[in-house]
Amino acid sequence: MRKSGTLLSGVLAVTLAFVLTLTLFGAQATAQDKIKRVFVFGDSLTWGWTPVAPIVPTTRHPHADRWTTVLGENLGDGYELVVDGLSGRTTNIDDPNDPKLNGADYLPAALAAHEPLDLVIILLGTNDTKTYLNRTPFEIGLGAGALINMVQKSPGWDWTDYPPPPVLLISPPPLGETIDPLAAPIFVDGLAKSEALPGVYKAIAEAAGESFFDAGSVVSTDGVDGIHFTAETNRTLGAAVAQKVKTLLQP
Repeated sequence: MRKSGTLLSGVLAVTLAFVLTLTLFGAQATAQDKIKRVFVFGDSLTWGWTPVAPIVPTTRHPHADRWTTVLGENLGDGYELVVDGLSGRTTNIDDPNDPKLNGADYLPAALAAHEPLDLVIILLGTNDTKTYLNRTPFEIGLGAGALINMVQKSPGWDWTDYPPPPVLLISPPPLGETIDPLAAPIFVDGLAKSEALPGVYKAIAEAAGESFFDAGSVVSTDGVDGIHFTAETNRTLGAAVAQKVKTLLQP
């Protein structure tokens, strides 16, 4: 009888431990499920290019001075950021000087690598205004629209069943009035093109049923090179985008 009682007690203890483990695991999984994953896809503005004169060589803004860092800080608990910024990245056009810069070539793999996602933020377009790419603002907008379409069609690429995440398309602020002499020849007419992007991007986002934010409504391109942001501008932009994200993702 003692052996039977001891065995019964052991079985009960193991069963209780198993149930407790399942309960704790379930609680952790539930908490994890509540975390909103935000993917940011951008160029040097997202990478954190420090504006200097002359424009190159440069360094990256310290982590604390990048707009995505400030975005995460302002969102607070319950959000996880995945940041992918590449200097020189375009929307969907090949740059003859560097084959890795076409954003459309890389985005599908990035989406598959980082899913599940609750929001995709796209901040691109400045590099598309380069003179040698010969793009109109409307063509640049269509490039951004092509990226939106990729996000909307992304589920199932790698045999998953996640729903397509919504998109927040951000138009970059207009270029500065004066571009660094080393970069000025490749941004002829870039200012006029960049000034037209907010209207085009807004129409593209609305046509796709997605959200839009005009970075130029809260910041200007204040770097000494006429292309990039100072640390202060990064902080302002990060805080503003955080408010927009909260309106999109908070119940």
